[in-house]
Amino acid sequence: MTAALAATTALDAAGWRARRRAHEERVDAWLTPHLARRRRGEKHPVEDFLFTYYSHRPAQLRRWHPGAGVELRDADPAEFGRDYRAGSAGVTLDTEAVRARRAESIRWIRSLLAATADRPPHIGCFGMHEWAMVYRQTQAEVRHNAWPLRLSPEETARTVEANRIRCSHFDAYRFFTAPARPLNLLTPTRETQHAHEQPGCLHANMDLYKWAYKLSPLVPSELVADAFALAREIRTLDMRASPYDLADLGHPPVRVETAEGRHEYARAQRSFAERAAPLRARLIAECDRLL
Repeated sequence: MTAALAATTALDAAGWRARRRAHEERVDAWLTPHLARRRRGEKHPVEDFLFTYYSHRPAQLRRWHPGAGVELRDADPAEFGRDYRAGSAGVTLDTEAVRARRAESIRWIRSLLAATADRPPHIGCFGMHEWAMVYRQTQAEVRHNAWPLRLSPEETARTVEANRIRCSHFDAYRFFTAPARPLNLLTPTRETQHAHEQPGCLHANMDLYKWAYKLSPLVPSELVADAFALAREIRTLDMRASPYDLADLGHPPVRVETAEGRHEYARAQRSFAERAAPLRARLIAECDRLL
């Protein structure tokens, strides 16, 4: 065990219960409308994305974990999950057992995060990845076909062809339509993910949520929620800049087909890159602490 993990922080009952309650209240503000829509059979292309694209279930997001090396006084391990153990003074996460199962994953995540952080951000993709996902498709064929496209299929295609597409994110690129893929300046793959991801990418910054929850329960749930909150804002920009017309959902378009819209998008993209950097650094520090 490393020295950092051997030094346990103790939280009294009032302290950890207050943290848990604050986390649940914060997350419920996101979960409650999503679960209500799910019961009604409604879909929302912006607000539901983080719950449908990512594998972390709502109940998992809501469950609070203190992170590795924290002792919870007057706690019941059954409240927290199978990897918690009761000791003489309180309940702690069995960090060694979890770390043994996750060591390879932690190293992979740490390597990707560090490689991404070491690159300069590329600002200027103008959200063309979303346009490439509907390139040369009819309204019936597009992914979110319950919502209209802002431009005609021909105008949408001309917008894609007029902009240099430089998508570095494999999990965005793999949803490109077949005719759009040759238009991308890069050919990202899962195997080259470490070589391509860069900190200006909206999807790489949304994925900080994924890497945070994959490190759970070894990292504090507040960190997972911080990453979720940022990803939620990024998704809003992602879809406002997309070819879909979502004004009726309260999301006016960022018209990246115009010079003014591209400037607006680049400013927001740069801001998200700056806000993602400390989150990425926190995740790297947690990986280092665990490894």
